[in-house]
Amino acid sequence: MTRLASRAIAPPSRLRVGLFGGSFNPPHQGHRHASLVALRRLELDAVWWLVTPGNPLKNQRELAPLEQRLKASVDLENHPRIHVTTLESSLGTRFTADTLKAIAGRFPAINFVWIMGADNLATIHKWRAWRQIFQTMPIVAVARPGYTLKALSSPAARAFAASRIDPDDAALLPFMHAPAWTYLDDRLDPASSTAIRARGLWPVGGV
Repeated sequence: MTRLASRAIAPPSRLRVGLFGGSFNPPHQGHRHASLVALRRLELDAVWWLVTPGNPLKNQRELAPLEQRLKASVDLENHPRIHVTTLESSLGTRFTADTLKAIAGRFPAINFVWIMGADNLATIHKWRAWRQIFQTMPIVAVARPGYTLKALSSPAARAFAASRIDPDDAALLPFMHAPAWTYLDDRLDPASSTAIRARGLWPVGGV
């Protein structure tokens, strides 16, 4: 990990946007918490939630309809700088690597950062073209309960160890060339979509 910003580009007056993708099945306070951490620590102008039509790595039978997940996300975010989108559906992409590449191409005047929880950093090496994700845009991983050790010792963290920057330099991340990433410890939020579904608090068939 380095505290040097030698790979940073000159900060232009460009919009800084965090992209936070997922099934949001259901959305919960953990999603909102990670977004607020990224907004504050990276000094972002906005965070876009990318509500995916379907995650190839997850059981589609447990996936609520997109309209249901979209409405619940809009109801939850309640923040002027968090915007819920269905960009992945409009782009026609299925995998994160393809989605990020398409978004970066469609909005070349925006500095994007990919936001993910530590649980995803721990398993991203199982994703399709995961190295391409690290090469497409800077990444911030936000701590999740029980995942710090798994995340920071994961194959992805080891593969891109030289590209990790100190969290004290997190505000520079939107201006850095990929690969560049950081890990943010903050107040931990224990909310989990899996746990919510297990308790029967998310009616998959519709609301």
